[in-house]
Amino acid sequence: MTTNQLIMPVTTETKGRLKIGGCDVIDLAEKYGTPLYVIDEMTIRTACREYKRAFSGYKNVQMMYASKALCTIATSQIIASEGFGFDVVSAGEIYTVYKSGADMSNVLFNGSNKTQEELDLAKKLGVGRISVDNFSELEMLDDADILLRITPGIECHTHEYIKTGQLDSKFGFDMKDIDKAVEIILKKNLRLKGLHAHIGSQIFETEVYGDEIEIVVEELIRLNKKFNLNLNEINIGGGLGVKYTEQDAPPSVDEIADVIISRLDKLVNKYKIEPPKLILEPGRSIVSPAGVTLYKLGTSKQAITKYFAIDGGMADNPRPSMYNAKYSAVIAERPFDNNSLQKVTIAGRFCESGDILLKNIELPNPKKNDILCVFNTGAYNFSMASNYNRVQKPAMVLVNNSQSDIIVLRETLDDLIAHDRTLK
Repeated sequence: MTTNQLIMPVTTETKGRLKIGGCDVIDLAEKYGTPLYVIDEMTIRTACREYKRAFSGYKNVQMMYASKALCTIATSQIIASEGFGFDVVSAGEIYTVYKSGADMSNVLFNGSNKTQEELDLAKKLGVGRISVDNFSELEMLDDADILLRITPGIECHTHEYIKTGQLDSKFGFDMKDIDKAVEIILKKNLRLKGLHAHIGSQIFETEVYGDEIEIVVEELIRLNKKFNLNLNEINIGGGLGVKYTEQDAPPSVDEIADVIISRLDKLVNKYKIEPPKLILEPGRSIVSPAGVTLYKLGTSKQAITKYFAIDGGMADNPRPSMYNAKYSAVIAERPFDNNSLQKVTIAGRFCESGDILLKNIELPNPKKNDILCVFNTGAYNFSMASNYNRVQKPAMVLVNNSQSDIIVLRETLDDLIAHDRTLK
């Protein structure tokens, strides 16, 4: 498996039945209801193993899954069992990973506005590293192993909302402020281990990783020399894109590994330094291909465009509304039928005109109560879901070897009002 393929955890049997993890998609919809998040365990495991294999040529590397992509106890257990650590960005993600039984020394607490309570929780639960993002955090922290997050000034070609490494970014220390930050660190009981950078998400380029490596390693060498330090960790984030549609052409894990490792080897030889520990934070590319979302088609309307409504939408997948994200989908009852194709727009159920999931997609004779299967929804769907319009969040099931298990329960109406209080 390589990530430049349109990865869909789907197999077929006779009569064209659509299966995921050996489970019939229509049967899943009937058993658990819709909307339904479906996660294929073996696709997650295969992606984890692909990363470890591709980077096995570098002697000191650690994978840390970016939990923001999808964070549940069950998925954390799977990823931890594959030898990954975790990049977390909130108390909720810290606690979820902790409850999964993961080794907390392999957890990095990241984020741009950590509270004192979150920092205290991270220390209490034994989080191994804290990535310090700004001067305020330096004031709040004491007695911790840290990385310094820097803004390397690299701009990659992705959506402006998911760029993080350019000069004008809300994340990390500007290069001009690094020395001041190190001076503060040296006056406190903080143990600086290395540097952390992240250049964006859904990246289709390869050379930007080499450029990032060069900037971070040369800055590490400069700081070691100027402040007589022994920093030996570089965290270059993640961000590898995935193939949501046939038009997407992301590089494979092997391609980015070749760029990163060759540039690292070149710098090590050039500066005669010990190879630094390399930390990577893949997220989307681990879980996105493992997920599909099942919806039921409802009402239809013929305007200038033919619309079909589904029983979910922007509250369970806000990415099309936020980023104009594109997806692939099929009618589960007729997944390989190319006859009677109709160009339709799939609209969500929520009271926003921008709640459009799929524009002008060709589907075979769609009709009410058909099951729509949307691919590559494992990342940033569940994790970004909301209760807009007071609608319950969907359930999530894990499939593997023809078995299915609920790993997140569907919310009930009582769940929605559990924290409401009536007037006295």
